[in-house]
Amino acid sequence: MRLHAEQAGAGPDLVLLHGWGMNAGVWHPVRDRLAARWRVTALELPGHGASGFDAERCRLRDWADACLDAAPDRAVWLGWSLGAQVALEAALAAPGRVRALAAVTGTPRFVQAPDWPHAMPAATFRQFADTLAADHAATLDRFLGLQVRGGDEARETLRALRAAIRARPVPRPDALRAGLELLLGSDLRARLPGLVPPSLWLFGERDTLVPAEAAHALETLLPRAEILVLHGAAHAPFLSSPARFVELLGGFVDSLPR
Repeated sequence: MRLHAEQAGAGPDLVLLHGWGMNAGVWHPVRDRLAARWRVTALELPGHGASGFDAERCRLRDWADACLDAAPDRAVWLGWSLGAQVALEAALAAPGRVRALAAVTGTPRFVQAPDWPHAMPAATFRQFADTLAADHAATLDRFLGLQVRGGDEARETLRALRAAIRARPVPRPDALRAGLELLLGSDLRARLPGLVPPSLWLFGERDTLVPAEAAHALETLLPRAEILVLHGAAHAPFLSSPARFVELLGGFVDSLPR
């Protein structure tokens, strides 16, 4: 399946992967800041925005492979939420292609388990699936509200997210269902010790989707990773605190081996 890509800027390559139900437009509030330092390639996930979709290729590895096919040969990969999990899969599958991984409010497992309480109840995600068929627009709007709840600039962040949705083609309902299944079923914890590229993990102190407590669990699973919890941030810190977000990303990239 062919993915849509938007490029801006010049310099070292930086790949951006948005979250579930979103599109490349969600990066617009920080795109100019990022493009001032890097050549940015914003990919749209399968069935999101203008990207193609193949119902027979809906595993996490399938989506990661599609992103690898559309990405520069070697780049820093930055993924947000579901995009972070896709980027993590790409880094595990093709470490030679991923110079480093920056996971923004990402997690190796999005739903709770007996040994993983730092996540959302599976029932919450199943509610999305149950209501999606009847009115996927309303489901997305609810999801947007969850993403900014608790943030210092929640109202402004929500306005930016809604504008990003309207600026691009709406996601396909079958792609939304496939993305929800990935959120429900993917668990990459056991593979984390095999992560080769350096990684940065940014969590929001007030995130209601990926609790900040997951940061402490990741410190055990990834002892060499850089893991930060952003004060006052919810699920979209690059929208609520863009300057701080770009500063932290720049410091991480500057520290990478040449």
